[in-house]
Amino acid sequence: MKEKGKRNPFLKNLIPPFSITIFLFFFFTIFCFSLGLSADADVIQKLAEAIKPRPSGWSGPDPCEWPGIKCNGGNVQIIDLSQKLLSGSLEKVDFNQLTQLQTLTLQNNRFSGPIPSFSDLAFLKELFLDTNNFTSVPPKVFSGLTSLQVISVSENSDLEPWSLPEDLTQSTNLVTIYASNCHLKGSIPDFIAGFVSLQDLRLSYNDLTGVLPGNLATSSLKNFSVNNQVTGGLSGTLEVLGKMTDLVQVWVNKNKFTGAIPDLSNCTNLYDLNLRDNQLTGVVPRSLTELPSLRKVALSNNKLMGEFPTFKAGTDVTIKGQNSFCKEEPGPCDPQVTTLLKIAEALGWPATLADKWQGNDACQDWPFITCDNQKKNVTVVNLAKKHFAGTISPAFAELGSLKSLFLNDNNLTGSIPDGLLNLTQLQTVDVSNNDLSGLVPAYPSEKVKLKFDGNPNWGKVIAPSGSPPSGDPSSPDGQPGAHKNASVSAGMIAGVVIAVIVFLAVALLVGYKYFKRKHHVEFGRVQSPPRNGKEIARGTGTAGSSSRNGYGGVATELTSQSSGDNNSEAQYFEGGNVTISIEVLRQVTDNFSEKNILGRGGFGIVYKGELHDGTQIAVKRMESNLMGTKGLNEFQAEIAVLTKVRHRHLVALLGFCVNGHERLLVYEYMPQGTLSHHLFEWSQSGGNPLTWKQRVSIALDVARGVEYLHSLAQQSFIHRDLKPTNILLGDDMRAKVADFGLVKNAPDGKYSLETRLAGTFGYLAPEYAATGRVTRKVDVYAYGVVLMEILTGRKALDENLPDEQSHLVTWFRRVLINKDSVRKHIDPTLDPDDETYGNILTVAELAGHCTARDPSQRPEMGHAVNVLGPLVEQWKPTRDEEEDAYGIDLHMSLPQALMRWQSDEGTSTMATGHYSHTRTSSLGDSQSSIPTKPSGFADTFNSMDCR
Repeated sequence: MKEKGKRNPFLKNLIPPFSITIFLFFFFTIFCFSLGLSADADVIQKLAEAIKPRPSGWSGPDPCEWPGIKCNGGNVQIIDLSQKLLSGSLEKVDFNQLTQLQTLTLQNNRFSGPIPSFSDLAFLKELFLDTNNFTSVPPKVFSGLTSLQVISVSENSDLEPWSLPEDLTQSTNLVTIYASNCHLKGSIPDFIAGFVSLQDLRLSYNDLTGVLPGNLATSSLKNFSVNNQVTGGLSGTLEVLGKMTDLVQVWVNKNKFTGAIPDLSNCTNLYDLNLRDNQLTGVVPRSLTELPSLRKVALSNNKLMGEFPTFKAGTDVTIKGQNSFCKEEPGPCDPQVTTLLKIAEALGWPATLADKWQGNDACQDWPFITCDNQKKNVTVVNLAKKHFAGTISPAFAELGSLKSLFLNDNNLTGSIPDGLLNLTQLQTVDVSNNDLSGLVPAYPSEKVKLKFDGNPNWGKVIAPSGSPPSGDPSSPDGQPGAHKNASVSAGMIAGVVIAVIVFLAVALLVGYKYFKRKHHVEFGRVQSPPRNGKEIARGTGTAGSSSRNGYGGVATELTSQSSGDNNSEAQYFEGGNVTISIEVLRQVTDNFSEKNILGRGGFGIVYKGELHDGTQIAVKRMESNLMGTKGLNEFQAEIAVLTKVRHRHLVALLGFCVNGHERLLVYEYMPQGTLSHHLFEWSQSGGNPLTWKQRVSIALDVARGVEYLHSLAQQSFIHRDLKPTNILLGDDMRAKVADFGLVKNAPDGKYSLETRLAGTFGYLAPEYAATGRVTRKVDVYAYGVVLMEILTGRKALDENLPDEQSHLVTWFRRVLINKDSVRKHIDPTLDPDDETYGNILTVAELAGHCTARDPSQRPEMGHAVNVLGPLVEQWKPTRDEEEDAYGIDLHMSLPQALMRWQSDEGTSTMATGHYSHTRTSSLGDSQSSIPTKPSGFADTFNSMDCR
């Protein structure tokens, strides 16, 4: 028993060291804190010494208590010295040592010398240097500012000429850039469009030149000012403004912009537009005058033509001064003036005509125009040797008294409009020395003198110059080199045979590698699939990508590059889905470069990318705060559907990425773009029209893809937005259905599902448009519309046509009443023979059934597949020796033959040992001839996918 009052010897030995430890800990903490405070205090002391006069109140030992300085835990976070008439050079102040600095405000003073370095201030959000006398911008002063949101260097007119540094690309969160009147030179850098959060860009009163970068179309800019460039000025057209749909204020005045005012109908928030003091031509479009939010517009001192525009009441309009409107007050122009303006539009609104075609009387001193003296009708148009580009306008046919037309020695393309044949008084047409093509007009030689020499493509139906070479018109399908009676050498035949053998060998090797990898995945780690699309859209779920459709290597590469897990083992779940990092997507798209844009949709822009192994991908980039609820729902739906279905005629989802406000989907790349482009825009891009063989193959591919969604997948889906822009083509011109943002689960049986109306007018089934109730027959109707577009080459809705023809379905169903009239209403580029025309009638009849007003009268998609299949896949009998090559004894039973085949192919072990499911039926059941599903394939991938 211990004596009372005696201290435990263990505690006696323990307490002193413990006390020393506590003391050392607090001493070390205070020491480190004082070091941080001392470092920031030293910088502020240097700043105080550099400033003249020293700010009032800047005294005492603790700078954190000085006016304008705010600290947190001894670290300086805010410095505010605005509007104090301070001067001095800050070059030697080490601002970049203030590691916790968030806001620096130096504007409205007289600071001079080089701008000091702020590099690597990772927490700096706001930097205000405007309205000072800084003289230069040294390299790297803005590098590493990864949190920067606002930078203002405006009103520093003493700066040496400089350009916005590329170091700013590290400031990915920039919202505002103010750099007006600060001696910027050169062009607006392309990287500006890479700031996805940028809303305010002001670069006025500088020395900028060049054109507006095309990739500004991808930006979220609201306020855009590049007005009053001092020397030279910006030039080119303003077309990109029409694609910047978030714009609120635009000042591009006092530059050298040319061309017409772009279509701004999508800029519904535009409030203030200043286009004055440029060289704009053309008419003021109604898309501008009818903008709902526009309240201020300036158009003075341009070369605008046509009718004096009328804006909505309450709009502040500045418009007079050096424009060429036909009248000085609102009202229509003279009909001949209107016609000549249409002619000028086809020529690209040349400035020459804008300068000289003024007033409302074309016969009153208009150059290049001659009229008769009595009736004041235009009789001669002489636009020869003016270096005009563009095309010959069909509006020439509106000049009923025209006798002579001289367009020679220009750079005109296209063909002579057929309407000119209706000019009864026409005597002379000179189009020599241009680049015209097309069929020769059938003018009566005894009446009209036609001069066309010097047009090398005259009389040829070819694509415009610069396009890929078209096929030989005399060859089947227009294929290049398929000349009739062409001789084929023995060497060529041997080369083809060798090439086929090599191709088959490579295909077998690739197939073996692919199957081996799929087989190996079964034993790898398994990652849980996304819980639901909403979690992914919020950034909380497991992201994924599919490796189907021949992209087996893509998922592996993207996983290895983008996984945020420290575990280096690639993680797969059923379907092979992976997350893709934003860094990888920026790298493969060249930082979402303008040159890689494939197209634009309602909620994002699609870019082309290329992985290190050469695999090409398409990246759809969206921003959640701009998408709204509807856009987020479509993002979720795409992931939810495409991780459940797989089919060779559905575009494959390879992955997705959630990066802050951004949502990105990665698809397989379809090199030939949309069906819409090949049906309606092939001539503008210099391509060739689709052949009938290509069209019917595309129709079958789409039918198979939609049939799979409706009835062959594990779940039944309704697409709801089937149209040519959502049908993509590969290099082999085979089609895949895309854009699953509006997909809905299909109700069972004949029941309908009530939803909010979605889709595209012209393709909406009548019952869906009227009630909002959707069944699979809604897709059948849209498919019928697509068939009609394939047959006619016309759009579902075309407002340029008369009312009775503008709605394709109504018009074409009338055409179908008389089958004999179908030939003259199909796409004229088809020019079918009798056999092909019979197939066209079959497809036309199918289109009519699919667009029946009563949904119960429309067929299922399986019927469309059965109708189109025989038109594409002509059956050919095999030879006996080919049957023998399979090594199957026809006297065997089916189960015996199956086992023999598996044994010969070396698959019997695999079939029994590595399939994750087995059939309950015996080999005697005929269904047993279909191999069961390998593990690693989604449940919806079954034997019916072969369709």
